[in-house]
Amino acid sequence: MRRALLAIVLGPALLGAGPATAAQAYDVDDLRAKLSREMRLAGGSSGALVRDLDSGATLYERRADVRRVPASVQKLFTTSTALLRLGPVATLDTRALTDGALGPDGVLRGDLYLVGGGDPSLSGDGLERLARLLASQGVKSVTGRVYGDESLFDDRRGGTRTAGRFDGFMGGVLSAVAYRRGFDDRLSPPADAADRFAAWLDIAGVDVQRGGTERMAPAGARELARIASPTVRALIHVTNRPSDNFYAEMLFKAMGARLAGSGTHRAGQSAVRGQMRKLGLDLKVSDGSGLSRTNRTTPRQVVRLFEKAVETGIAADLRASLAVAGRTGTLRERMRDTPAEGSCSAKTGTLRGVSALAGICVTDAGDDVAFAFLLNGVNTTSAKRIEDRMAASIARVDE
Repeated sequence: MRRALLAIVLGPALLGAGPATAAQAYDVDDLRAKLSREMRLAGGSSGALVRDLDSGATLYERRADVRRVPASVQKLFTTSTALLRLGPVATLDTRALTDGALGPDGVLRGDLYLVGGGDPSLSGDGLERLARLLASQGVKSVTGRVYGDESLFDDRRGGTRTAGRFDGFMGGVLSAVAYRRGFDDRLSPPADAADRFAAWLDIAGVDVQRGGTERMAPAGARELARIASPTVRALIHVTNRPSDNFYAEMLFKAMGARLAGSGTHRAGQSAVRGQMRKLGLDLKVSDGSGLSRTNRTTPRQVVRLFEKAVETGIAADLRASLAVAGRTGTLRERMRDTPAEGSCSAKTGTLRGVSALAGICVTDAGDDVAFAFLLNGVNTTSAKRIEDRMAASIARVDE
């Protein structure tokens, strides 16, 4: 548009010979030339693939079948598996169970168990709702203790990068019942959640002992109430757009618990790897977030995931979860005032020496074009400039 206005104001003599429309044209040959120049700058340890999702045509590729460290682009595989296997409207519920009985006087004679379902968003609002649900059922007091039960997951607080130990880059402490991301200086995540739940019960008018601790609910304990997490559709939005490592790892272990029998990273690996194999993708899965440098995939596999998302019906949800260039999430400050702004949605990835960008651009011609840039052995600041220029070039294609 800016060039068209200049053509009107300044005239063809100042803009070069020939019609203005010819000067503006930016076709696939121009794109290939531009991407080739940029990928040479990225170095020999980087790869790229660009495909038109409408026609299936490959617009550009360079070392597209060499496995690279994907960094947080790994989250695309985690969240796609959650959409496909759990479903977009599934929830990760937190439940209140008891091994006792509620008398007509409103006294619950027994213990109360706060049983986690792996909800990464568990907060005071949720525990307050659960407490009020119990009060609405006529519970006035509890004779026993309030326990936190995290048995859906193992007790490892970090991912594979730290061999299960706490990881400061994760942004949370892994637990099946992680109140406010599991952070507490004094108590374990389940004990802290139980203590906070007891406080909310007290506010709701239920007399209960304070000072929560942790213990697994006994077999036969019955459910009194539950609260649902946000849907998987909503959870992947919080996972991908800001690139939240904690949400990704919680989803990873929750899928392990539901799909592979245990809330462990090994089971999460099995769940994601198995689903990706069904889509024809053979990648190395170490964790759910991409923090581990032992994850491996190729640009072709990432782009193929976008193609399979269309075939399996999850494309709209997956695409909506991505950051938008110049507008939202990890791309809010990138590609502003370029053809990519508002037109490209993508997942970013960054580790030391690793930068990645993968997503979909709507070109000036109106086509959906998927791309994956996996840049390894790079200066990440320079690499992101390269990625941004390449994404803008894709969006600029007008024929």
